Amino acid sequence: MKAKSRILIIDDEEKLRSLFGRIIKSEGFEVFEAADCKSGLKRMEHESVDVVLCDVKLPDGNGVELTNIIKARHPLTEVILLTAYGNIPDGVQAIKNGAFDYIVKGDDNEKIIPLLYRAIEKVQLQKRVKELEKRVGEKFSFDSIIGNSKAIQQAIELARKIAPNDITVLLTGETGTGKEVFAQAIHQSSCRAGKSFVALNCSTFSKEIIESELFGHKQGAFTGAIKDKKGLLEQANGGTLFLDEIGEMPLELQAKWLRVLETGEFIKLGDTEPIKVNFRLIAATNKDLKTESEEHRFRLDLYFRLNIFQIHLPPLRERRKDIEELAAFFVQQFSSKTNKKLLNISKEYLQKLELYQWPGNIRELKNVIERSVILSNGDTLTDSLLPYEMQHQQPNTNGTLSAFSMASIEKLHIQKVLNYSKGNKAEAARLLEIGIATLYRKMEEYGLN
Repeated sequence: MKAKSRILIIDDEEKLRSLFGRIIKSEGFEVFEAADCKSGLKRMEHESVDVVLCDVKLPDGNGVELTNIIKARHPLTEVILLTAYGNIPDGVQAIKNGAFDYIVKGDDNEKIIPLLYRAIEKVQLQKRVKELEKRVGEKFSFDSIIGNSKAIQQAIELARKIAPNDITVLLTGETGTGKEVFAQAIHQSSCRAGKSFVALNCSTFSKEIIESELFGHKQGAFTGAIKDKKGLLEQANGGTLFLDEIGEMPLELQAKWLRVLETGEFIKLGDTEPIKVNFRLIAATNKDLKTESEEHRFRLDLYFRLNIFQIHLPPLRERRKDIEELAAFFVQQFSSKTNKKLLNISKEYLQKLELYQWPGNIRELKNVIERSVILSNGDTLTDSLLPYEMQHQQPNTNGTLSAFSMASIEKLHIQKVLNYSKGNKAEAARLLEIGIATLYRKMEEYGLN
């Protein structure tokens, strides 16, 4: 049953308060009463109120000023002010203070019920928006990122620390490691959370299309530009712009983009007037941008602009402890999507998942689970539902790495470098050209001391 909307009447005239109360109750609303500012505010501390119907002149204050207090404490509550003698300055100030409307008693009594309905409509809309914002925040929060392995928790901890600081972030890692999920979580934990999150994958489009998508264009700027178009930079104004695979941005466009970061302004295609923008940039890449810049495939000055704070997202093979939890999450998601009973995961199925190297990372795991759920007939996912190459993996029974696997070669090489550096991990990380956190992660994975 839908809850009744709740109305608070604040008026020192008891007869008038009672009359309004009976009229409003007859419309199916729940009504509360108060005789002055103090008792009205106290009532609102204990009761959730949708609309306040308030007299302007009260024994202990003024309804116009009270509106300001109510809106500060209860921003979703609407206030309708009633006055015996309307005057324009009071009416203007009331609206400035956030009142929904300002009406004269007696003359405008027939307006009260229609006004209440319109005010409640606005309250309900605001509540729905708030609920949607809350759901979006929960969906893209750091708490929604799955995994308890040391590798992913380190990345989450770094991202949490940097999120409130309005600086550029560079997310690095292989394709499919969840860089956009992290970007969304950083945005939702920042001061820009209520603003737009706009994303563009730089590897998807040609130079001309990326330029038009980012900067927008004026009508007639090129063939096919039949009207003005607002670019992603304008859409992200006040919010966050996420540029995925920024290493794929064409070199000739990088100089233009560098200028945007340096000046905070850009010029639309076909225009001459610069436009000011204020956005936070989160960039992501699966390439080593420093190496790319040294080999003249990426601008070094742009790399330095982007690399203010870097967070590396580990590949799935470096966080195998998380595979079971991720698999369970995707099974739940796709069981619901396909209207199937929530499926179990067999021990053999899970073993095959944990044995696999996951070149496509979490994205590949998600696709494998979806395929298995679609193909399943019973209530359990068995290894026969896995792709052929995963079904026919040979488990490593002695608990050591295969002599022919890349992981085995990597483990041996790291051990040699550690021996050479006499256990100095900082020196070993420098020689291996990896971060110290990555070295510790790999040492933990391979059981190295």
